[in-house]
Amino acid sequence: MANLKYFLWLTTRKGLQPEDPGVLLAHFGTPEAAYFAPEEEYDLLGLSGGKKAALLDKKLDGAEKILADCDREGIHIMTIQDADYPERLGQIYDPPCVLYWKGKPLNLDERLAVSVVGTRKCTPYGQDLAGKLGLELARSGAVLVSGMAEGIDAAGIKGALQGEGTVVSVLGGGLDVIYPRQHRWLYEDVTARGTLVSEYPPGTEHAGHHFPIRNRIISGLSMGAVVVEAGEPSGALITARLALEQNREVFAFPGPAGAPASLGCNRLIQRGEAKLILSAADIISEFAPLFPGRVVRVPPLEEEAARERLEILRETPKKRAKAEKEVDKEPEREYISFTDTPEAFTDDERDILLAIEKRSLTADDIAEAAQIPARRVLSALTMLQLRDMVEEKPGKRFYAKVILKP
Repeated sequence: MANLKYFLWLTTRKGLQPEDPGVLLAHFGTPEAAYFAPEEEYDLLGLSGGKKAALLDKKLDGAEKILADCDREGIHIMTIQDADYPERLGQIYDPPCVLYWKGKPLNLDERLAVSVVGTRKCTPYGQDLAGKLGLELARSGAVLVSGMAEGIDAAGIKGALQGEGTVVSVLGGGLDVIYPRQHRWLYEDVTARGTLVSEYPPGTEHAGHHFPIRNRIISGLSMGAVVVEAGEPSGALITARLALEQNREVFAFPGPAGAPASLGCNRLIQRGEAKLILSAADIISEFAPLFPGRVVRVPPLEEEAARERLEILRETPKKRAKAEKEVDKEPEREYISFTDTPEAFTDDERDILLAIEKRSLTADDIAEAAQIPARRVLSALTMLQLRDMVEEKPGKRFYAKVILKP
């Protein structure tokens, strides 16, 4: 889009509120027209001094830097005037004029998308609920939409990934800024199986005031929002309120009377603002008729099968800290010249080592990145492990212990 840099200029003006770029776009028609508008036309809009000063700053070097950063990081940009902009999101009061995304294209209009939110400081009860909810929503064909916070967000995402479903994770900062730091693998998994989304350009830190603003996108992309566990006050309750304002369905799991982590959920149900649910089946039964062939009612997994799939949720803090330490540690790796010894590797082994040279990947991700059938990937990984050239990390991710050089 020829006017993309003007979209980036408009949406990065300091001092503008989230709804202001949309208001300006509605008035001028295009961001380019807003950029070239005379000062007196800004006066007609009754803008404050600070907002007007921001619009009178015509430097485009910031927009050009964003374009370069996105190109380097593999981040795509979507504007509200693009044909593939999510229709549901465009219908809310203050839709973001620009979305940055990474992973699979954001095709949600023909799919059931359900947001799963809750407290960072969840109980084991809430963690299990979120994990099972994500797992069963995925198995039924729904897309899970969430943030990337510790607690309920992470549990729901991991459950959906274990159900081989699609996840859309909306961030409160740049897509290249991993927050929290220990979610590095989760970022990679969501990028491989779904989409990371943000209205903030690369390099933007995850500031606290970004998250309540971000929540309108989580609910706006969804047809329904589920609050798993939430105290009072809670960011999850902000998402629920926004969902109600956006005419979305709101659901909540009940919790023990008096339990701080369930107080917000119980209040939502008590006030009639959320429908009480006991499992994903209650949500699927509500929406399945709207998506024939896309959303199906599936019987829940046997308890043992579900437990095995969600074992990743039950890592102790000590085990998780150890895994994080292993991720952060960058061991010295041997360089091997492929040109000098081409016969030392099969084509599959070479392509796999190149695919995992800078990141750890699961076998499925390697198959996709290297364009090799999964059967051959597993065979080649076994041989590379026997030769001590590949190491399996926690989470069944594979890491190259050597680096091929031309």
